[in-house]
Amino acid sequence: MFSFNRDSKRCIIPCIALVGSLCISYTLSYKPVVLIHGIFDKPYSLDSLMDRIGEKHPGTKVTILDKFHGWKSMAPVWFQVKSFKKLLIPIMEENPGGINVIGFSQGGLVARALIQSTNKHNVHTFISLSSPQYGQYGDDFLRIFFPGYVKETAWRFFYSKAGQMTSVGNYWRDPRHLDSFLNYSHFLPEVNNEVTTSNTIKFKKNFLKLQRLVLIGGPDDGVISPWQSSHFGAFDENEQVIPMQNSRIYKNDSFGLRTLDKLCKIVTITIPGIHHLDWHKNVSVIDDYIIPYLD
Repeated sequence: MFSFNRDSKRCIIPCIALVGSLCISYTLSYKPVVLIHGIFDKPYSLDSLMDRIGEKHPGTKVTILDKFHGWKSMAPVWFQVKSFKKLLIPIMEENPGGINVIGFSQGGLVARALIQSTNKHNVHTFISLSSPQYGQYGDDFLRIFFPGYVKETAWRFFYSKAGQMTSVGNYWRDPRHLDSFLNYSHFLPEVNNEVTTSNTIKFKKNFLKLQRLVLIGGPDDGVISPWQSSHFGAFDENEQVIPMQNSRIYKNDSFGLRTLDKLCKIVTITIPGIHHLDWHKNVSVIDDYIIPYLD
């Protein structure tokens, strides 16, 4: 099962009949695709996704941004964004017709920050693949990456100077300590425009340049918590999920989420039965829910 927040639309190109019922053949030209990996991923982690895009859309130029693999992916997110931007901007300049971007897991947050912080970006479609867009809070995640911590007390580290030197600390959103989150987190509150910075106007303006935002996630992810964070959902203080449309960042349209939704530019997809490490390798996910949006 999957769900969309709007109906899919198909563009039909009429076939012009010539003598002998000949038809004009139209050759599709696909936009280049940029892939951004997740936390602790290896240089080859997104190869299967890249290869499948090439098989389904022959001729597509696919680029994996080759930085911050393994433990280096724990670097502060803004530091990563600044470095990734040096790779992304030349790709944009070489392709004035626009590009598409896919960010997996933590890479989805990096991708969004790249888009929002780049004034002259030409990203047409941004696909956020199981990414904690509204933050992370859960023990399953900690057991994998920070086995010495539990969710109830992890905020003490993450909302400290040392904790903010880690990427995870930059988007750890403890629903019972939101004041500390807003005061000490140096990434997610800023990119969400939950706090006012010198970039507030720019972040919203650049986000609204997107022609399509595709949010993919599912209940069996096992890492992203709540899994609805992949759809801009978040926990309240009782760990009940606040869906995107009821969230403060949506209601306040802090960085343009509500505006983009009202323009029917957001597609929300829910797919059960997919573990976090399989999203970018599952052929059905790629063929049915990623490829169709890489036009």
